[in-house]
Amino acid sequence: MTSIPETTISSSKCRRPIPLVGLGTATGTPGADEVKVAIIEAIKVGYRHFDTSAAYGTEKPLGEAIKEALSLGLIKSRAELFITTKLWHDSTAGHLVLPAIKKSLQNLGLEYVDLYLIHWPLKITKDDVNGSITSKCIAAIDIKDVWGAMEECQNLGFAKSIGVSNFSPRLIEQILSFAKIPPAVNQVEMNPFWQQKKLNEYCKKNDILLTAYSPLGSFGAKWGHNRVMECDVLQDIAKSRGKTVAQVALRWIYEQGVSFVVKSFNAERMKQNLEIFDWSLSEEELIKISQIPQQKHIYISRALPKEPNDALAELDADLSFQ
Repeated sequence: MTSIPETTISSSKCRRPIPLVGLGTATGTPGADEVKVAIIEAIKVGYRHFDTSAAYGTEKPLGEAIKEALSLGLIKSRAELFITTKLWHDSTAGHLVLPAIKKSLQNLGLEYVDLYLIHWPLKITKDDVNGSITSKCIAAIDIKDVWGAMEECQNLGFAKSIGVSNFSPRLIEQILSFAKIPPAVNQVEMNPFWQQKKLNEYCKKNDILLTAYSPLGSFGAKWGHNRVMECDVLQDIAKSRGKTVAQVALRWIYEQGVSFVVKSFNAERMKQNLEIFDWSLSEEELIKISQIPQQKHIYISRALPKEPNDALAELDADLSFQ
């Protein structure tokens, strides 16, 4: 079983260890049994950080997998695991945050999560007559109102640490201007094609751990791309090193001093994705990767009809910060 390096994340009460590699559970076609089996396998391999969200539909199977892992003796206590879940934008109003985390905890069958994130700095204002969500229904959140409720989640012990996802420096600065508990983590899209150099520097300066999602690119009809796995630079390095392209990309992420969550339910790839700690990239290889043309892929507006929306336009501009 691979031992995964850890770092600490800050909060007002403690500094908590977080495994630098986590297993993501976002999937376009969630099947509870498939998710549960994958998580059990991941625990056997060595994963201890699991990332979910109210929006993924995977909180319940994750909770069931934790119970089974305990019953099988794969872990001795729940405290061996680091569990992250997220507040979806149907609950990004101050009075809705506590009910949302309580619902997530009910789904997970847990008394607390280790990390609770605001998934996107957006809220749903209404549904259209057909019940579907369009860009006209999306607005910016009242960050002070929501963050105050996030702090209450931590103060009440429902979350050991709190943070954000898909937040730019401009939005984080707003939180830092009034926060009693600063964000511990900012989870964002990051991979060799979207390297987030300035954001990484900003977060390090403010003692915020940057966590990368889609470190290998994300797959699926709506969000997917193959740029990382088909990159000539990464393929050449992988061939010369006797590594997989995924291992090269993940090693590059690791060497940026950030954590990452990678989603694979394939047992062999789970193992391969952890085989990145006993070697390093050369300076020449790092330079080659740094010269890959940058292209952001994840835009929330891509999931919605192309209707004018100032909040989405501002967010897309924020998320393009490099």
